[in-house]
Amino acid sequence: MRVLLSTYGSRGDVEPLVGLAVQLRALGAEVRVCAPPDEDFAQRLADVGVPMVPVGRSARALTTASPPPSSANLPRRAAELIASQFAAVTAAAEGCDVLVATGAMPAAAGARSVAEKLGIRSVSVTFQQLTLPSPHHPPLAYPGRPFPPDVTDNRVLWDLDVQNIDALFGEALNVNRASVGLPPVSNVRDYVIGDQPWLATDPTLDPWQETPDLDVVQTGAWILPDERPLPDGLEAFLGAGEPPVYVGFGSMAMHASEDVAQVAVEAVRAQGRRVLASRGWAGLALTDDQDDCFVVGEVNQQALFGRVAAVVHHGGAGTTTTAARAGAPQVVVPQLADQPYWAGRVADLGIGAAHDGPTPTAESLSAALKTALSPETRARARTVAGAIRTDGATVAAKLLLDTISAERAPKPA
Repeated sequence: MRVLLSTYGSRGDVEPLVGLAVQLRALGAEVRVCAPPDEDFAQRLADVGVPMVPVGRSARALTTASPPPSSANLPRRAAELIASQFAAVTAAAEGCDVLVATGAMPAAAGARSVAEKLGIRSVSVTFQQLTLPSPHHPPLAYPGRPFPPDVTDNRVLWDLDVQNIDALFGEALNVNRASVGLPPVSNVRDYVIGDQPWLATDPTLDPWQETPDLDVVQTGAWILPDERPLPDGLEAFLGAGEPPVYVGFGSMAMHASEDVAQVAVEAVRAQGRRVLASRGWAGLALTDDQDDCFVVGEVNQQALFGRVAAVVHHGGAGTTTTAARAGAPQVVVPQLADQPYWAGRVADLGIGAAHDGPTPTAESLSAALKTALSPETRARARTVAGAIRTDGATVAAKLLLDTISAERAPKPA
């Protein structure tokens, strides 16, 4: 069986597909991944022996581009992204039995349209529930298109969400669909989600509340066990004193990275701890050369997070889940999109603290760290770690292949 996994986004959109691809291959499937042409994505997939088909521009370049996303430039960027999906995914999907679509909304819309054109079964997947319509939570707002502050009914907000997504992405999608003979889509969001979307998150961290309007399949998070050793220099730093506090903001391009780094150093030192900083896409750099600070690049977070006192991060779904699995207390400094949601989940579960806003000061970050470093928070984090599922990618791979096999099986006479 041949499977195409398609995404466009940051590391948090690509890494889960690595886990799923490995499990699919273990079950005998032939797998390839469509992803942005960033070198770190290509290397990650090469490391596990999964072919990658590059699509679109570098996600890192797009994330750090100026001006930032807005209602003025989003339709143009979406048109470029959708066109690149039609070009790359069409070639990659030839001969495939099923396509798994995830990532940015316009990219997933393009990928699902390609599957429709080719007559291939497709499955829509999200790595956080805030894009799935539900009366239990509001939708995410797009840049430049805030929801009216006086509207609090979630059902009304989800209706407005449809209008916003159609305004931003509808024309570009339908122009590309028309070019290959497909009819127009009148509701882009519901087209992307489909009849039975998959939610690839952990039920403890991200519990889905059933809604009569949507049949959601929650598989658990897709995580590939990481067996890479930690670098010698990092091992030496970890062994030279008490567990440090890890600070990293993943794929977030925080333009004031030097200020953020200095704030982090001051806040961590105020709690009597050493600092372990991850460069990430922000290029986080320490101007302090004292021996209580250390900087790392790409590293095995699964191994590392079990050896730190706390994890300070941006609130991406992957980092939140990895820290929770490791039993590491967290401080989430959310920047955008679903990150405030994950910050709230960390606080609600008692496994860390949610920083108020995206721009910490030494005082505000130190206060959040004080909560995270308390014995009560650490004990709670260890308890919750035991409830986090580890089989999400296996569950999803088996479900996907079983579903396709069942659909292809001869019908009884």
